[in-house]
Amino acid sequence: MRSEFTNRDTQSSDKQILNIYDLCNKFIAYSAVFEDVVDVLAEWGSLYVLTRDGRAHALQEKDTQTKLEMLFKKNLFEMAINLAKSQHLDSDGLAQIFMQYGDHLYSKGNHDGAVQQYIRTIGRLEPSYVIRKFLDAQRIHNLTAYLQTLHRQSLANADHTTLLLNCYTKLKDSSKLEEFIKTKSESEVHFDVETAIKVLRQAGYYSHALYLAENHAHHEWYLKIQLEDIKNYQEALQYIGKLPFEQAESNMKRYGKILMHHIPEQTTQLLKGLCTDYRPSPEGWGDREAPCFRANSEEFIPIFANNPRELKAFLEHMSEVQPDSPQGIYDTLLELRLQNWAHEKDPQAKEKLHAEAISLLKSGRFCDVFDKALVLCQMHDFQDGVLYLYEQGKLFQQIMHYHMQHEQYRQVIAVCERHGEQDPSLWEQALSYFARKEEDCKEYVAAVLKHIENKNLMPPLLVVQTLAHNSTATLSIIRDYLVQKLQKQSQQIAQDELRVRRYREETTRIRQEIQELKSSPKIFQKTKCSICNSALELPSVHFLCGHSFHQHCFESYSESDADCPTCLPENRKVMDMIRAQEQKRDLHDQFQHQLKCSNDSFSVIADYFGRGVFNKLTLLTDPPTSRLTPSLEAGLQRDLLMHSRRGT
Repeated sequence: MRSEFTNRDTQSSDKQILNIYDLCNKFIAYSAVFEDVVDVLAEWGSLYVLTRDGRAHALQEKDTQTKLEMLFKKNLFEMAINLAKSQHLDSDGLAQIFMQYGDHLYSKGNHDGAVQQYIRTIGRLEPSYVIRKFLDAQRIHNLTAYLQTLHRQSLANADHTTLLLNCYTKLKDSSKLEEFIKTKSESEVHFDVETAIKVLRQAGYYSHALYLAENHAHHEWYLKIQLEDIKNYQEALQYIGKLPFEQAESNMKRYGKILMHHIPEQTTQLLKGLCTDYRPSPEGWGDREAPCFRANSEEFIPIFANNPRELKAFLEHMSEVQPDSPQGIYDTLLELRLQNWAHEKDPQAKEKLHAEAISLLKSGRFCDVFDKALVLCQMHDFQDGVLYLYEQGKLFQQIMHYHMQHEQYRQVIAVCERHGEQDPSLWEQALSYFARKEEDCKEYVAAVLKHIENKNLMPPLLVVQTLAHNSTATLSIIRDYLVQKLQKQSQQIAQDELRVRRYREETTRIRQEIQELKSSPKIFQKTKCSICNSALELPSVHFLCGHSFHQHCFESYSESDADCPTCLPENRKVMDMIRAQEQKRDLHDQFQHQLKCSNDSFSVIADYFGRGVFNKLTLLTDPPTSRLTPSLEAGLQRDLLMHSRRGT
């Protein structure tokens, strides 16, 4: 601080008044009366006043804090502020002066002046100290001014924003409110946007809240206000169409039911696009150049709970445009078509719905969920669909039972004819079914018996026992069947007897031939090789079976030196059969023994079935043509069969 001193004479010649001026701050720093002042000196940082009585009075400048306290006591706050600034007091010190000055003005009732001083403390003084002073409704203007400055300096929190907006709404100052929220860029926003939206919405300023939500991309708040407060469903739906895919999907899941209830057609169109090739509107927030996305259409099915017409349109669109839609789309579409079919009264419309349901079942989309489709058809009594699914699942027994329950005799026969090759037991069931009927079913019984006879599906005795349960059945029904059966059995017996005679004759002949081979010489009269059919030349090989070979042909084609190449395949086949019979004979004895000793006979039988023990052997139905084969069947010794003689 720079100071100058001035002496002024008083009316008395021996007294003077000493004034010390602070020229920088423009106030008198010191004033006192001295007698007989000789001189005033400024040295060593102090002032010295010399008087005639030989005294030297030393005047020292007080420190800044002491000066300020003296000014505070005199309520000279403006002077204290100037002094503090001239002394380059720090910001905290200045803020303390401003606070004391504001408190002084507040106590005097000068609220406007007080709030101006409090504003100068922003950033140093806790805002709550000031806010508590102006919470009275009569001082709301002062509080508003303070809060505005607090926001402009970006030092406000969510509570300050809430309080300021409440002040605007209580004052009904729309111009100030619009000026506060309508900023040109994000950098000019000095408040928490979400808090502002909440306050404005609560106060009923929906247009202002919508402005903030839209301009600052608070999509959820925008949609809440539009749908829950304003009830503007069309605008909300258009807004969703502008959003990026993820946000559009989540908001449709949240608000889809509300939108579907009020604007079903437009909502359905947006869902179709969302689930196929969604792109946001050109004026929206999404990137039009980004790759297309599509939502899971199955997740939006609950939205159509009370809108079956729109649901059908949506499902049919997805099944046509996007064949790889989730299975739930086709399941729901089938259920919807079956419901419509069940409740339709118009015959033509019902027929159309019937065709649509069958077409959907035949689309091949229910192969992996066969049971679910079957349950849906059964729930709605859609019998054609049930029968189709039975047939696709090869459930021929269920098809048969269905026609039996509905007494559809011709369909029973048709099922047997169509699927009898795959399941022969169908014919037996059909015979039992018609046998239990008391009405005249001769036509159907005859058809069943004819097929049973052709395929030899049942023993005649079982057929007779089955038909015996029908009180209306007479012998005439099965007469032709029994006659033909007996005729076939007679023919079979005759054929078997003829075959037995041939075997006996052949056996006798073979025994005679064996005896001749044992007791008489064998003359080889073959002149051609049995392999190359050329004239025999020495050296040659001859077998007792009558075949002769060149030695080089025999060595080229023979697998063994002791076997005839021509007879070997047939002999080997017969020997395999004999070994198999011997093995089966041993297994039979073993099986009988285990069956008697075991406590669980069923397990023993199951084990043998699993090993193929009971598979039928291939039996010879005609007499063997080879000269050596009958000898094997008659029990010739192996060494005789394998014996050969060579000649040169």
